[in-house]
Amino acid sequence: MTKRQYILFIIPVLIWGSTWYAIKFQLGMVDPLLSVAYRFMLAGVILILFCLLTGKRMKFSLHEHFLILLLGLSLFGFNYWFVYQAETILTSGVVAVIFSLIIVFNIIFNALFLKGKIKRDVIFAAVLGIIGTIFLFKNELSSFSLNSKDAFVFVICLGGIVTASLGNILSAYKQKRKIPVLQTNAFGMIYGGIAMFLTVLLLNKPIIFEPTISYTLSLFYLSVFGSIIAFSTYLKLLGEIGPDRSVYISIISPAIAILISTIFEGYKWDLFAIAGIILLFSGNFLALRFKTQKT
Repeated sequence: MTKRQYILFIIPVLIWGSTWYAIKFQLGMVDPLLSVAYRFMLAGVILILFCLLTGKRMKFSLHEHFLILLLGLSLFGFNYWFVYQAETILTSGVVAVIFSLIIVFNIIFNALFLKGKIKRDVIFAAVLGIIGTIFLFKNELSSFSLNSKDAFVFVICLGGIVTASLGNILSAYKQKRKIPVLQTNAFGMIYGGIAMFLTVLLLNKPIIFEPTISYTLSLFYLSVFGSIIAFSTYLKLLGEIGPDRSVYISIISPAIAILISTIFEGYKWDLFAIAGIILLFSGNFLALRFKTQKT
C-alpha cells in the first residue's frame, strides 16, 4: 500500500475504535433506532452542506440514487440499528467479536458479486484476526450463553454483519462506476437516517431527545467523526484495495477500543489479551503486506 492508503487505513481505525465506547452514551432514554436516525440525518445534512459549499457535483441519475439508497439502508441504517440494539443487551466486547465475522462475509460477497478471487493469504490473515479478537474479549465471551435472549441478539448481530457487508460491496461497485464517495455518502446518510426515522414512526416508538451533555456530545462525535470522516476515508480505501482487505479496519478497531476501555473502564489485561493483540496486528500486517508485494 502507499503512504496515502496507510493514512486512509489509520484514520477510521482510530475513530471507530473509540466509537464502541461513545455508543454507550447513546443508550438510555432514547430508543437505539431513533439515535441511529439522529446520527445519520445530522451527518448527512452536514456533509451535504460541505459538498455544496465546496462546489462538488450533486446531480445523479435515478439509477445512481437507487444504488445510493441501498447503500444508505445497508451501511448507514439497519446495520447500525442492529449494533445499537445488540449493545443494549450484550457487552461491547461480545458485539465486537461477533462483528469481526464481517471479514468472512466480505470475502464471500466480494467473490460472488464483484468476481473477486478468494486468496489464501486473505483467508489466513482473516483467521488470525478473528482468533485474536476472540482472545482479546475472552473474559466477556465467558458470560455469553446461548439462552433464548442472547441467541436472539446473536441473530440480530448476524443481520447487522450481512447488511454492513453488502453495503461494503455496494460501495466498491459504485466506485467502479466512477460514482464519487463523498457526495454519495452525504445522500446515503440522509436516506439511511430518514429510513430509520420512518421505522421509528411505524413501530410507534416515542420521539424524544435526551438533553444531556454526554448524549449530545457523543451524538455529535458519532455523526462528524464516526460517520463523516471515518466512512469517507474507509470507503475511499475500500475502492482502492478492495472490500476483502479494507475490512481489516473493522477487526483492528476493537483493539483500540480495548485501550480506551483500559483507561476509562478499568479493563484488566492478561496473557490472552496480549496474545489477541499480537494476532490482530499480525493478521492486519499480513493482509496489507501481501497487497503491497503483489502490487
